[in-house]
Amino acid sequence: MTPDDRVDPGPSTTERVRARTARARRALGDPRAAVNVRWLRALSGASVEAILAVLDELESLVPVEEEIHRRHVAGGRANYAHFSAPFELYAFVRLLRPEHVVETGVSSGVSSAHMLLALDRNKAGTLHSVDLPTRQRGGALGPDESPVAIPPGLASGWAVPFRSPRWDLRIGDSAVEVPKLAAELPSVGLFLHDDLHTPERLALELAALRPKFTPGALVLADNTSWTGSAFSDFARTVRAHVYRRGTSDLVGCRLARRRAARPAASGGPTPE
Repeated sequence: MTPDDRVDPGPSTTERVRARTARARRALGDPRAAVNVRWLRALSGASVEAILAVLDELESLVPVEEEIHRRHVAGGRANYAHFSAPFELYAFVRLLRPEHVVETGVSSGVSSAHMLLALDRNKAGTLHSVDLPTRQRGGALGPDESPVAIPPGLASGWAVPFRSPRWDLRIGDSAVEVPKLAAELPSVGLFLHDDLHTPERLALELAALRPKFTPGALVLADNTSWTGSAFSDFARTVRAHVYRRGTSDLVGCRLARRRAARPAASGGPTPE
């Protein structure tokens, strides 16, 4: 995988992004959520000004971020290691405007919430989420339990402080549910893998959805240090460049946009 060093936003842009997102990041309570503008630009293809305009919208989301954090604290997850790029997800959905978004892995719903907020702002699109929740055994998270376990009495997406008609939440094994989704959906414009992090599961999900990926679809996968070469193998088959978010193991690639057909020749050579 090649680091995302082909797009350098420059120090002034980085500072502008940091200033625009500081309040939302503090409200969410996760210092890792600082926007990586280089990664965002590389995968979205958007201009700096378009990205800044979308990030300006985060100011209006501060009350939502505060409520997500409050719910995490109430659920015993004050230091919960949830998805580290929620604001980039929001920006991707706003900038690319996918009609159908698929994610595997929900847990408390940080990624789900931010994609739903963007879809609602777009006034178009649906998020199809698949989750097979792990249940916390007791009143407090045990030392041998995963932090993604669902607290007692709660359900997948338990930190999402709103419900949206754009959310198609499916409870089940992604090995079963993702092929079902692929059969049902006309297209997929954005996919995020963040569930069972094995090479076999990531490869299965990518293979099932590949026929439905739109030209220019964005494909993301988290925790790829656990999934071997599954993502890079997929990117190679679709001839896409892989961009890593900083030094993390969250990566993405963008499928090629379809070229417009050339007009038929009419008595003379077609210009190159």
